[in-house]
Amino acid sequence: MSTQLSTTFTTTLALVEQFQTALTTPPATAAESAKDAKDVEALPLLTASATALRAHVTKLSLLAITSPFTHSAIGTVLRELNESVLPSLVTAALLITPAQYTKAFQTEVLGLAKSVLTELLGLVREVQRVDDKKEQEKGAKESDLTKAEKEVVTRTTGRVWDACDVVIDVSQKGVVGFVMRRVEQWRDLVRDAVEEIEEWDPEDDDDDFMDELLDEDEKGQKDEEEDDEEETAALNEHKKLTLRFLKPVAQVYPAIINNRLKNAGNAPLASSTGIKTLESLMVNLQAVPDHVDEAAGGLYEADFERSAEYLQKTRKCAAKAVDLVMVPWGAADDAPADKFTTWAKTWLKVVEEVSKAIDEN
Repeated sequence: MSTQLSTTFTTTLALVEQFQTALTTPPATAAESAKDAKDVEALPLLTASATALRAHVTKLSLLAITSPFTHSAIGTVLRELNESVLPSLVTAALLITPAQYTKAFQTEVLGLAKSVLTELLGLVREVQRVDDKKEQEKGAKESDLTKAEKEVVTRTTGRVWDACDVVIDVSQKGVVGFVMRRVEQWRDLVRDAVEEIEEWDPEDDDDDFMDELLDEDEKGQKDEEEDDEEETAALNEHKKLTLRFLKPVAQVYPAIINNRLKNAGNAPLASSTGIKTLESLMVNLQAVPDHVDEAAGGLYEADFERSAEYLQKTRKCAAKAVDLVMVPWGAADDAPADKFTTWAKTWLKVVEEVSKAIDEN
């Protein structure tokens, strides 16, 4: 029985590594086969397989740390993993294609599935070590695992659970839920940047700079010490304009979340146009926090040209995002305006006016 179990361990480890490779470089045939699959199949299959994997590793863990060590029971769990659970998990992940679920969601799922397999590898190897220990004790009275040995197995099992839970959460929330979570993250980054600019005081920076100069050469700098009121005034003016511009930009995120993503269901996935819109929406909303950081950096360094350049890039991406979802999902461009459509048109006018002020200064 021990030889048979050893072979099963080897098979499981080799299979997991092969599946990791498959997820790293999905074959072109996977995308073709997915075209024939119903949209509703991949995510439920992903949920079910991750749930089954979680249950199986629980059994595997308990069998490994509980005496007596039963080779046949552990072999059964491993064979079930090899023959059904793992193939189902990988198949589900490969059915997530850009054409049906967006490239970003595919990348997320493939990465999460690989994480599950990586953690599973760790657990299987730990159980294999337990098996090796029991083999060495063969013929003698079998001893229980030490507390430390048991903790290693349970800790490794916990990591597999966590990885499975993330996959289950993502698959149950679906593409729109995934997009919402990302948009919320980018929203928080923009809010943090705005708060940082609000708290920044140009006069404090000037004082700190003068203190450093005085520390370096107190006598030489005392004669030259004077506040640059013109530069400080300019910094304060640009800070004011920057905040006046960024606060409406920050409003884009909750507005899109509440009016175009929350309760959207599968409407954005109903057509290739909707998928492309989601892709473009994410690209533009993700770019905004980086542009805001660059604009803030230019402001802090009194590089107003650089700051204005990145504020305009911010405006371009934010305006594109708003325009992409100007009308409800699936509605014609000339459909009657809803609450968000009216808000969006007003928002575009406000941002255009503020942008003119920034260019003038």
